[in-house]
Amino acid sequence: MKELELLAPAGSLATLKAVVNAGADAVYLGGEMFGARAYADNFTQEELFEGIDYGHRNNCRVILAVNTLLKEEELKKHLYEYILPYYERGIDAVIVQDFGVMGFLHEQFPDLPLHTSTQMTVTGVDGAKFLVKHGASRIVMARELSFAEIRKIHDAVDVELEGFVHGALCYCYSGQCLLSSMLGGRSGNRGRCAQPCRLPYEVLDVQGKAIGKAENYILSPKDLCTIDNIPKLAECGLYSFKIEGRMKQAEYAAGVVSIYRKYMDDYLKGGKDNFHVSREDQKKLLELGNRSGFTSGYYDMHNGREMMTLDRPGHTKGDEALQEQVRSAYIDHEKKEQVSGKLWLEKGNKVKLEVFGKERKAEGFGDVVQQADKRPLTEEMVREKLLKTGNTPYYFDKLEIIMDKDVFLPVQALNKLRREVLDRLAAAENEPYRRKTVEELSYAAFVIPKQRLNEKNEPFLAVSVETREAFDTVLSAWFVKRVYLDSMMFSQSGFEVELKEAVNLVHKAGKEAYFTFPAVFRGETRERYLKIWDKIEISGLDGFLIKSYDVLGFCKERKIQEERMILDHNMYTYSNAAKEAFWRSGILYDTAPLELNKRELSGRKNANSELILYGYLPLMISAQCVHKNMEGCDKKSQLRYLKDRYRKKFAVKNNCGECYNIIYNSSPLSLMHRKKEIAPLGFMSYRLQFTNEKRETIREILSLYEKLWQKEMDIKAVSYLKDYTNGHFNRGVE
Repeated sequence: MKELELLAPAGSLATLKAVVNAGADAVYLGGEMFGARAYADNFTQEELFEGIDYGHRNNCRVILAVNTLLKEEELKKHLYEYILPYYERGIDAVIVQDFGVMGFLHEQFPDLPLHTSTQMTVTGVDGAKFLVKHGASRIVMARELSFAEIRKIHDAVDVELEGFVHGALCYCYSGQCLLSSMLGGRSGNRGRCAQPCRLPYEVLDVQGKAIGKAENYILSPKDLCTIDNIPKLAECGLYSFKIEGRMKQAEYAAGVVSIYRKYMDDYLKGGKDNFHVSREDQKKLLELGNRSGFTSGYYDMHNGREMMTLDRPGHTKGDEALQEQVRSAYIDHEKKEQVSGKLWLEKGNKVKLEVFGKERKAEGFGDVVQQADKRPLTEEMVREKLLKTGNTPYYFDKLEIIMDKDVFLPVQALNKLRREVLDRLAAAENEPYRRKTVEELSYAAFVIPKQRLNEKNEPFLAVSVETREAFDTVLSAWFVKRVYLDSMMFSQSGFEVELKEAVNLVHKAGKEAYFTFPAVFRGETRERYLKIWDKIEISGLDGFLIKSYDVLGFCKERKIQEERMILDHNMYTYSNAAKEAFWRSGILYDTAPLELNKRELSGRKNANSELILYGYLPLMISAQCVHKNMEGCDKKSQLRYLKDRYRKKFAVKNNCGECYNIIYNSSPLSLMHRKKEIAPLGFMSYRLQFTNEKRETIREILSLYEKLWQKEMDIKAVSYLKDYTNGHFNRGVE
């Protein structure tokens, strides 16, 4: 294994061969199912077989992306049959986002390396440890991490670390984006992102006054380029240097790979002291493709205006001569392995051919060599035929021919023998990568044990609050059993006192008090919670709502009892296998994902699940800050709005305590009028989620719930919301 891995994208077989030729150590790609680039060409099974073999012949690993969330029927009926042929062929690893897929593959194919996708949003030691414990051999970290944060994970967790070094950046923490999904039904979690972040938005203050120009590409980051930072990336513990671009052309992928190959080799040979990137090569990277120039990304800054395109979001490239150079060097020909051969043409014996590869040999016998009547074969004629290796992966560097005089053999017999022996050599060289068939485990292994279901209790109502105004309002609602106290409710300076006071008030009102951890739990945030953890434990909290693998790992390290933790909707449990995988790790309760429709929800085991009935749903969680990028950072939480081309307004809240932004949907989800359809689904509890609502609106929502769910009034008898969405309850996502 090399000290560093250069990992290249491939959206087609031609691109795979090009990036291998350009020097990639590994290639990641998608097959016909379950990949996060559903609109790429992707690989048919035969193409992927050829790609795996081509990679292995050239000392290049091939990694299959299965990095989407799988629905129940997909996982149950298709995942095993989809993975098995590639497993047998020798795929080197699989990238996963879905914890249920991870659990399934780890049990079904225990020797298959699993890489956790950047879509799992791992930002720290706790999340990495948790996933390694459950089968991950590599962590593909969130793009937002700094050199120092990567170093901490590297020093604390014995696992390979992979990070993006070049290509497009998402505005949102990957895996935490529902913008495309909720606006147009094209889910990024299903590989179908429509990239609404690349569209212009007008920024407004709370009074509706425009901030800055009417059109700002405020959600569109520049492309990442870290060619100058190769030494820093290597020394902080990054092993796999990942280039983004499965939707890009072969010229782009191969050209970028060739330049990173050059400078990674320079660093490995000469170290950081002699490392220097020429202006010519920097210009080449720009010419191959950029988006308003480049940014070095989050490695040395937390966020900033200079990382965004703002005015020009389009991807541009230039210098056709450079494109032609790349085609000539890496695309117009394939790498072939040199072999040596020995041929015997002796009268009365079968023709024999031996071929020697790097580590293997193959041989074969053909037709009997005859005495020539008229036109005997010459050595030149024989050599010419054998050297025509055509579409095979080989060429003869040396060929020894031992032949009698006056011999004859049909030319087609020589051609056939050459093909057969070279095919045998290829099979022999690929044999070490092949695996034996693994019989499918019974899906019953992933059925949730009945004794762990919460089937007897009547469903209850939980309410989530992010503001003190919402908190004060919900306490008087007699039908609310649980209150989720969002971390944004509390100040940093008075956190412990404010939390204890809030818990006491919730208990005094006869309700359960749960604390909602921040959506992003990294760096200083994690260290702050570690310091005050003793006080959190004695605050009287009944439990915790968990939004990330980092928090989940943190809570598991603190040995929080399983009945005191509930996963939020973004800890995705699309399938019962996902629920079971979490349950095996000690997590009993979850929140139903927001992208499943009514039929799909009915296929889940919902007895230990919560369903969100109302709320302005978070569409994006980002390390970037709209307020800072438009107005400057004053370290004060502000409410701003993004107005799109349809004049819809999306609230943006900057959480200064944890330094991240949340963009909420323009209309609230409301399923309160769907009780007849929802009640039979068997949920443990329901949730109303309050974010920025004023007291009057909160009272209206609570009253509606009481009328429709407690008193079971007819929808026609109440004044329902004028502006709301059913979310994906009707349509779902592809």
